[in-house]
Amino acid sequence: MSFQTPITIANAIEDVEYNRLLLPAIQREFVWSNSQIEWLFDSIMRHYPISSFLFWKVEGETKSQYKFYSFLNNYRERYQTHNAEFSTNGVNDFMAVLDGQQRLASIYIGLKGSYAYKMPRLWWNNDEYSIPTRLLYLNILTPLNDEEDGRVYDFKFLTRDEYSQDKRKWFKVGDILNLKSLFEFNKYLDENSYKDNEFSYETLSRLQESIHTDRMINYFLEKEQNIDKALNIFIRINSGGEPLNFSDLLMSIAIANWSKKDARKELNLLVDEIRDKGFFINKDLILKTFLVLYSNDIRFKVTNFSKGNAQDFEEKWDNIKCSFHSVFDLIKSFGFTETTLTSKNAIIPIIYYLYHKNIYTDFHRKKCYEADRNVIKKWLHVVLIKRTFGGQADAILSKIRNVFTDDIGIEKIKLSIQEFPHDLIVKELRGTTKDMTFDEDYIDKLLQIQKDDSLCFSILAVLYPHLDYRNGDFHKDHIFPESMFMKRKLTKLGIGDVDFEFYLDRNNYNGIANLQLLDSNENMSKQDIDLKTWVLGESKKKNLTQKEFCVRHLIPELLEVSQFKEFIYARKELLKGLLLQLA
Repeated sequence: MSFQTPITIANAIEDVEYNRLLLPAIQREFVWSNSQIEWLFDSIMRHYPISSFLFWKVEGETKSQYKFYSFLNNYRERYQTHNAEFSTNGVNDFMAVLDGQQRLASIYIGLKGSYAYKMPRLWWNNDEYSIPTRLLYLNILTPLNDEEDGRVYDFKFLTRDEYSQDKRKWFKVGDILNLKSLFEFNKYLDENSYKDNEFSYETLSRLQESIHTDRMINYFLEKEQNIDKALNIFIRINSGGEPLNFSDLLMSIAIANWSKKDARKELNLLVDEIRDKGFFINKDLILKTFLVLYSNDIRFKVTNFSKGNAQDFEEKWDNIKCSFHSVFDLIKSFGFTETTLTSKNAIIPIIYYLYHKNIYTDFHRKKCYEADRNVIKKWLHVVLIKRTFGGQADAILSKIRNVFTDDIGIEKIKLSIQEFPHDLIVKELRGTTKDMTFDEDYIDKLLQIQKDDSLCFSILAVLYPHLDYRNGDFHKDHIFPESMFMKRKLTKLGIGDVDFEFYLDRNNYNGIANLQLLDSNENMSKQDIDLKTWVLGESKKKNLTQKEFCVRHLIPELLEVSQFKEFIYARKELLKGLLLQLA
């Protein structure tokens, strides 16, 4: 390994563009945020060191013995994050990046690509409204004056509309690549009258120098054609590097040791397939699941993921992948969404159970598994409501794993376990900080949870277990319509001033005690109909007495607006009794 003559950023970007610089398969995917990229460009402009790089010279047969990927230039949060595999057949020798990928990829995106991230308070829809494409721009009219931020130059990823609001202010950073010669650069300044503004002139001059003149890419070059050595260097560097992510290192070991399948492509494909079901997972969850399936020690440690483990992972991959699909089909049939599934770690014990029971398909719909499904559904809702996996996930997963296996941790389910061991897990966790049982104080807190809280669905779902979540889109409905709770309407309905405080308290009308789950069609037809009219109409439609209908819907027979206070107290007691029966 030797230190090489530094090169300019423009040189490095050209090497990336023409695939003379590639990424080895052991590299992690791009993870930097837009603000990190903006900070990096500010550092470049201020001639701050951006650390050295480590490249690996790939020659001869090594090119065909290993997988390499091109750099990502158009990043799209959650939807376009994977690097494309690059075929090295018939290409000249090239360099692969062992250290500095995030920095180099950030520079490449800033100069040659785009960065799309989700707008706040919008749903995750893969469109330009929710996740608009942004290009990197530099403010060439005014410097930053934010001492706390610490930056001088105002680099910012902007949408087309944001840029259009003040085109004179913003310079598209990638355009500097077309202004390599001083003649071209000065001509551009003259044509746009930028020399008339000292800050604009100085800023663009510094950008041009930083990209085309300053040799800021300092790098070492490893020439030995040894894949194991390259992996070892990568692990050593990253074990001491910026925010250590052991799952990335474990992923690298898997990639290096899978012989028949492309580990990176397989894991990325599973992530994308689960996303198509409406849920977002990452490689961390997949690797953690493998460790729970086949290792007594489930911590993210390089020593827990040996070459032998990696090969086992490949051998068992098809069934592991099927188990993931089976479990996400199952939880979707329970009515969960990405928002209401508040802990992905909670699905790992379910995967463990199905995988070691050799149930890989159709668990969510076969009649013979119905009883087992109901047990799992109850368990999942309870652990989400109790936040069982919050903060101590490894410790909890290890305890639950002990329930499934014998004392020496043999990698199979005990023969005595014929259905999902809900009660045994409750027993294992009893008395710990993650006790799954409910007491009155905890239930009182649950009953204060509001409609938009991510736990609201699970609480209502355990209260309405009879609903068929497979065939309906269920809404959280205000039993007494929310639109009623305004002073003007309450006065018109005869509610006196003395009761206003209670009626207008969101904890009362927007909390669990005034919520139910209704099929979307039922909810749309209910709209703002007053409770008494709705109950009478629905009970008649379903050939039920008013009492039978109210019992089925967990509604106290206090249906008049004037009885709302009594209704809330009565329903809290009703729901509290049901929740105390859980776990």
